[in-house]
Amino acid sequence: MASMRDIKRRRSSIQSTQQITKAMKLVSTVKLQKAKNRAEETNPYFNYMYQTVVSMLKRSGTIMHPYLKAGTSAKKAVVVITSNRGLAGGYNSNVVKLVLDSGLKKEDLKIYAIGNKGREALERRGYEIAADYSGIIDAPAYEDAAAVCAEVLKAFQNEEIGEIYLAYTHFKNTVSHEPKLIKLLPVELDNSEEQEDSNILMNYEPSDEEALDMIIPKYVTSLFYGALVEAVASENGARMQAMDSATSNAEEMISDLSLKYNRARQGSITQELTEIIAGASAIS
Repeated sequence: MASMRDIKRRRSSIQSTQQITKAMKLVSTVKLQKAKNRAEETNPYFNYMYQTVVSMLKRSGTIMHPYLKAGTSAKKAVVVITSNRGLAGGYNSNVVKLVLDSGLKKEDLKIYAIGNKGREALERRGYEIAADYSGIIDAPAYEDAAAVCAEVLKAFQNEEIGEIYLAYTHFKNTVSHEPKLIKLLPVELDNSEEQEDSNILMNYEPSDEEALDMIIPKYVTSLFYGALVEAVASENGARMQAMDSATSNAEEMISDLSLKYNRARQGSITQELTEIIAGASAIS
């Protein structure tokens, strides 16, 4: 059985840890409110951009454009968005697991990492890291998303990669976050919608090639930026939940150790009284 000193030392250590988890929870809560508002403001544009471009391409007929067909390269780019820090529950591991279980062959993938945790995890498993943009995840801006988009599209145009995917965490609400893997290019068109809508052809001015050269990069950039904003909100939500659970667990451990300490103290007092009584009886 642990001594009173050991129990007291351990309880003190857990109390110190609890103070840290409480502080981290408060910080994450404040950051979450800002990130949540930003994600909610960005989400409609994020969704409508995707729906608009897909709807427009459905009505484009048989346009031959580099962005609308798979490249000759078997390589696939996956932009993986995680965080630079841990202590966020399963936030980072869920995105990594999404890539591992995607069915895409490891030797065919080129990882464009945004976030140290995802990069480190995939690098350890032998994935090729084509680029690292981890610095932008702490305070993502539209310009950052545009820079990443330019690099990935350049590789697509140079036929270094044939497809582009995005792995990130979709922010539903404070306690619900869903890891997602979506294909950005070539654009996959859902043929389940009404046929009459797809029969209304889209007219481009001045030409379909010039229009798509401008629209597709903006489409990809918008999805990158929306994913960055949602990922930041999801990270802070996950960290707030993780720190709340850690604080509650610490409270339970402190309560259990306090009970053990009191029992050990009571046992020590009882032993001392027994020794005193036994000594007094021996003298008399």
